[in-house]
Amino acid sequence: MKYILVFLIGFLMLVASPLHAQFKEKPIINLENEDKALLNWGYYLGFNQYGFKFEYKNDLDDILVDKSIGFNVGLIGELRINEFLDLRFEPGLFYTSRTLGFKGFTNPNDALREVKSTYINFPLLLKVSARRFGNWKPYIIGGVSASLNLGSNENSLDDNSSGTFRMTKTVYNWEVGFGIDFYTEYFKFSPSIRGVFALSNELVPDNDPNSPWTGNIDAMKTRGFFVNFTFE
Repeated sequence: MKYILVFLIGFLMLVASPLHAQFKEKPIINLENEDKALLNWGYYLGFNQYGFKFEYKNDLDDILVDKSIGFNVGLIGELRINEFLDLRFEPGLFYTSRTLGFKGFTNPNDALREVKSTYINFPLLLKVSARRFGNWKPYIIGGVSASLNLGSNENSLDDNSSGTFRMTKTVYNWEVGFGIDFYTEYFKFSPSIRGVFALSNELVPDNDPNSPWTGNIDAMKTRGFFVNFTFE
């Protein structure tokens, strides 16, 4: 939670100064034709924090999830539909790490599993914008995505009994968020916050159906958020 608060405070500080400048009575309009092109291109950088939502077969001890901060980088392709709607394709590389804590073990090597994931994400999103106010414009964005987890260990013959935690390589998600477009003299800058929610079960169970690590897990799905800084 403290990382989320730090991100939100930083985000508000980032947008406060530009917003104050844009509420002048007659601001100088930058990049007047920026949003009129049929196709638009850009890139983004950002940070993420991923966790898991577990569904259990029986009411036993919950699995603990220790989250960390990861990073995002990607490209943007945008198709203009009209003044308020844009269809966006935002392929990107997302790196994150999570540590899972399993109760009932005395040996730390058995109780902890570090889950490192490198996702190649392919989201198809609809951006819904408000009318432009001077040099800024708020928007909401949402859609679906498919991700390839390069660190999944899905095809590994080893499982948790050998210290290997396995996940599916392909993950399907839905995403939703909000942000603000700021029109500077030379480019459009857009800070945004977005949540990601997996639709598919990502767990590859251990070979033993009664495994103390995965035997009680009915489903494991990613839950996370990220902060992106977009340049177009």
